[in-house]
Amino acid sequence: MKPLFDLSDRVYVVTGATGALAGSAADYLASQGARVVYLGRSQDKLDAALAKCREKTPDAQCIGLIADVLDRPALEAACEETLRRWGRIDGLVNGAGGNMPGATISPDKTFVDLDFEAFRQVVDLNLNGTVLPSLVFAQALIDSGRGSIVNFSSVSAPQAVTRVVGYSAAKAGVENFTSWLAVDMARRTGGKVRVNAVLPGFFLGDQNRRLLTNEDGSLTERGSLVVNNTPFGRFGQADELHGVIHYLLADASKFVTGTILPVDGGFVAFSGV
Repeated sequence: MKPLFDLSDRVYVVTGATGALAGSAADYLASQGARVVYLGRSQDKLDAALAKCREKTPDAQCIGLIADVLDRPALEAACEETLRRWGRIDGLVNGAGGNMPGATISPDKTFVDLDFEAFRQVVDLNLNGTVLPSLVFAQALIDSGRGSIVNFSSVSAPQAVTRVVGYSAAKAGVENFTSWLAVDMARRTGGKVRVNAVLPGFFLGDQNRRLLTNEDGSLTERGSLVVNNTPFGRFGQADELHGVIHYLLADASKFVTGTILPVDGGFVAFSGV
């Protein structure tokens, strides 16, 4: 009998795998002996991500496939190629997502200045970009006899985080979808397919670095607000998500579904006073 946390030879698909957090998670899964499919929109970025993976883990079993999370035919082709190569799919990590300036409210603007088209695009990417891959890969998970879907929520989902109106709405939808799909899959598969989500706190990345830090590395006003409202007193580091994702994909969590697990240094728990 394999240990509860053994991921060796299991097959995991990671969307957004050329990004900071999902890419780090994909690298980690490969280092644990899993077979990992990196999904991304750019061949150059996929090549760079795979090279980084193999540099860390020379014997890594990882492949890159081009697929936009809003492009059903591309996702279906990626699913078919994964099954052709490795015969099954054991898990899906929905790590693709992001924000854009038009879907945020800057300090000099109000809600009435919102760019609704940008809002629509952010909701589409983060919410529909989680629903559609889940829809495409669900049957393969069911057919494997076991499966785990791990979605990405955000600290902006359960509470109001100023400015990020589009991203907040989308991630709140991801949380509701996680609960809904968890119940549906549990009842239809007898608990063989589980659905959970990680809730990252504030992690520095290319998309938010200028918002939270100055060029000299010091904190901006908003960065200071974030750190002051995080009991750990700092931003998260990408590898601090690895343990939770590992747990949710492994047999150690085989009776866990419909959960939203914060990895946020206490941000959600803190009242601010």
